[in-house]
Amino acid sequence: MANDLVATVPDMSGKLVVITGSNSGLGFGLTRRLSAAGADVVMAIRNRAKGEKAIEEIRATVPDAKLTIKSLDLSSLAAVAALGEQLNAEGRPIDILINNAGVMQPPERDTTADGFELQFGSNHLGHFALTAHLLPLLRAAKGARVVSLSSLAARFGKINWDDPQYEKSYSATQAYGQSKLATLMFALELDRRSREAGWASCPMPRTPV
Repeated sequence: MANDLVATVPDMSGKLVVITGSNSGLGFGLTRRLSAAGADVVMAIRNRAKGEKAIEEIRATVPDAKLTIKSLDLSSLAAVAALGEQLNAEGRPIDILINNAGVMQPPERDTTADGFELQFGSNHLGHFALTAHLLPLLRAAKGARVVSLSSLAARFGKINWDDPQYEKSYSATQAYGQSKLATLMFALELDRRSREAGWASCPMPRTPV
């Protein structure tokens, strides 16, 4: 289980990690494990109360965990930009960005604050925008990593070019698959461009089993 995540992690002292959706699930497990290794972790989340509860739980086993909550609503591009501006103003290079948060199969079609289908807008576009805003800080770090969490759903997903926002006929499963395929495509393309341009960051796609 994510709450009992076991992974071999090198000493992360002095490293800055930003994790979206870090108060539960896999994001919580990663937050606890990386903070135990000495990393400073920015928990980019929507619900501060849940974040504070997660911090309390983590510090029960990792008393010296360096954790900071930052507000992030991936369904609002304005909120994404606000976090980007805040972190850029602070100016500290980011060693690892983990694009983990996600919306999964709401039974009824919903939209983001900007009018995009909720899963596509949050899972893909929100993380796309966040990565773009934080790119200067990632490039300022030595050997930075961008980890974008896709899903096995990407295997059956396809880009619905005729109706990408599923306005005509909504399928929660198909829309989710599309969002996760888009996430994977973005990770691969960012990796290609970073290598081609010789950027310091080396994004790698990750698909949980």
